[in-house]
Amino acid sequence: MSKTFHVVAIDGGAGTGKSTTASLLSKRLGLLHVDTGSHYRSITKHLLNKSIEFSRLDEYLEFEKLNLSSKVEDGRSYLAINDKVFSLEELRSAEVNQSVSQFASHAGVRKKLFNYQRDQLSVAREKGFSGLVMEGRDIGTIILPDADLKIFLIADQKIRESRRNQDGEVDQIASRDELDSSRSLAPLKESDGSLKIDSSILGVEEVYLTIAKALGIV
Repeated sequence: MSKTFHVVAIDGGAGTGKSTTASLLSKRLGLLHVDTGSHYRSITKHLLNKSIEFSRLDEYLEFEKLNLSSKVEDGRSYLAINDKVFSLEELRSAEVNQSVSQFASHAGVRKKLFNYQRDQLSVAREKGFSGLVMEGRDIGTIILPDADLKIFLIADQKIRESRRNQDGEVDQIASRDELDSSRSLAPLKESDGSLKIDSSILGVEEVYLTIAKALGIV
């Protein structure tokens, strides 16, 4: 490819290897890594800390100011809410795992994050990265539909559950898949023109090489 600024969108369900793949692309190709799942987890954690129930979410978002900013460290962009960045342990807690799909289905939450996520392209350019790799569930369909390359990762459910268990997480993958795929707003689905990769068949290095070849890098 002649372009020097690569934009890669990675979508897929929980445990399909999105973060592992995006992290490897970031390190080897100099791309800014943006994990939009952590954005929804951060807002979920913020709301749980405030004891905001889903039924009160419209009222809260209307009257409470949420200042969203980015902190870039080690090739990753982290969402700060009112200057607060939550730790990985906080974002991956069982409580957040159980609530994130519901909060992520809320139109007000997605509206809050839409422009912020789109603006990560500017952050990547301003910070001198060679491009952007963004992972989530609606990147290729909603956030970055014009990405240079759109990836849709899949994997066997048992393997996905095993990966979560190895990470020490309690995550109801089947129920989260159902919620994420069936919601009316920005559901998890394969985008037009995406490259589908089964990470339960291919190893991490093979997934990377498949993507690098699609980008014309190797």
